[in-house]
Amino acid sequence: MNMRAFFIVLFSFIIPLPQATCEGMFAASAGQGSWHFLQQSIGISAMHMQLLHNDKVVIYDRTDFGSSNISLPGCHCRHDPGDMALRVDCTAHSVLYDVVANSFRPLMVHTDTWCSSGAVLPNGTLVQTGGFNDGDRVVRTFTPCEDDSCDWVEHPNLLSERRWYASNQILPDGRIIIIGGRNQYNYEFYPRGYNSPSTFRLDFLFGTRDDVEDNLYPFVHLLTDGNLFIFANTRAISLDYHTNRIVKEFPPIAGGDPRNYPSSGSSVLLPLDENKGPIQAEVLICGGAPPGAFARVVRNGIFTRALASCGRLRVTDSNPSWVMESMPLTRVMGDMLLLPNGDVMIINGADMGTAGWESARSPVTRPVIYRPINVNNERFAVMSPSSRPRMYHSAAILLADGRVLVGGSNPHIGYNFDAEFPTDLSLEAYSPPYLSTEYEPVRPRIVHSDPVMGYGLPFSVTFTVQQYLTAAVLSVNIIAPSFTTHSYGMNQRMVILRMSDVSPATHNTYNVVAVGPSAAEIAPPGYYLLFVLHAGVPSSGIWVRIK
Repeated sequence: MNMRAFFIVLFSFIIPLPQATCEGMFAASAGQGSWHFLQQSIGISAMHMQLLHNDKVVIYDRTDFGSSNISLPGCHCRHDPGDMALRVDCTAHSVLYDVVANSFRPLMVHTDTWCSSGAVLPNGTLVQTGGFNDGDRVVRTFTPCEDDSCDWVEHPNLLSERRWYASNQILPDGRIIIIGGRNQYNYEFYPRGYNSPSTFRLDFLFGTRDDVEDNLYPFVHLLTDGNLFIFANTRAISLDYHTNRIVKEFPPIAGGDPRNYPSSGSSVLLPLDENKGPIQAEVLICGGAPPGAFARVVRNGIFTRALASCGRLRVTDSNPSWVMESMPLTRVMGDMLLLPNGDVMIINGADMGTAGWESARSPVTRPVIYRPINVNNERFAVMSPSSRPRMYHSAAILLADGRVLVGGSNPHIGYNFDAEFPTDLSLEAYSPPYLSTEYEPVRPRIVHSDPVMGYGLPFSVTFTVQQYLTAAVLSVNIIAPSFTTHSYGMNQRMVILRMSDVSPATHNTYNVVAVGPSAAEIAPPGYYLLFVLHAGVPSSGIWVRIK
């Protein structure tokens, strides 16, 4: 391909598609990405997913519905006298998926993980908190290993309160804050501080509840000043968790539509750019269901059209206000993921109804890509559809190679394979347009990077590229992978790093000197995926650790 033809292809991807209100109005094209089937069945429905720094994914479901479709190894069984379905269960409810090998193995989890939450510690250990019934006060940890020896370790009664539908956020000091949950208007920390209170009351959560508790799984984002943005139902605050003080109450999102479970919109903190000072922090919230939608389904069997609106709030402004936009497709239960080029993908979900068992219809199988840098009303592009509906209890996460791993969907009280929207045990991957072969001439490939990154300190990255254009179209980005469940990717975070030097090394090989994040409030310590972008096309990511 000559360069003129290449740029025609490149710009055709960057320019968004026109908006519309029906999926059928968008014809498939090469610029809409592609889907690839990975596993017909991993034995469980992927309700929760977390990518680890060894490119393996912890996936788990709930344990209280009966048998799954994968056996525990070595004739092991789970003995749980408090289980609501099976007191002796010889099937697994968690698996470890190996992305590179496209294989999986069962894991043992003893107590109920239904509708729980999680975050990854700076050392790479996944901390999973709460659940239902006998699991609601349990902390479970999973430390990655390179053989088949690692499994869940469970710590009963480590939580001060029952945590069901709570949210987690990793903090600059490496602790995890656990916020809310059903009938919990408070927060706590893991690990718990010495001689500190076990829980801290948060009346904001009590004040945002309604008859269906549209404030479950509150959206939580760590802000650049170290405070927490917390959004529940229609309202948002900035919380200083050090002093348990609300620093600011933001205006309610325009329209008055609830966005948290079971109305289940989704939210991301848009990329933080170290090249712009002071660093601006913007929150994006998209989709959900109008007031009363859940009650109409449960009480009358009426499925209400989901929301098409998105709200964008620059929380670092002195007097911030919501800027509203309309998605080309209405969507409830959509997962929002940060992509390595700074775009946001909205994937999975339904056009009618809400989250909950049997509470949604009309699956939305087309992902949407949102480009934050474009002007309002020119930010959305509709992508190629999946052949599988991903409804309630589905999940999606970003992988190191730039694909999006998608799994799950089980809107039933148990596994049901004969329903209109059957339980789905499969895994598939969506490849965004930037992975198309048309972009191979300018796609960078990382040859080497310093494995450890320090705050404010230079580090080097070496990459190759067939056709180098200019340093003006080069950037180095880091992403903290999300813990995804119930349409919310907890802890995901992207930082565009400052570059201090770019120089040629050998033929088609270049060295970049970038600067680590300026503070732990910008990027908490831990493992991140590092990507080099060239002309808007990302490399595959490599793992780096911020200490």
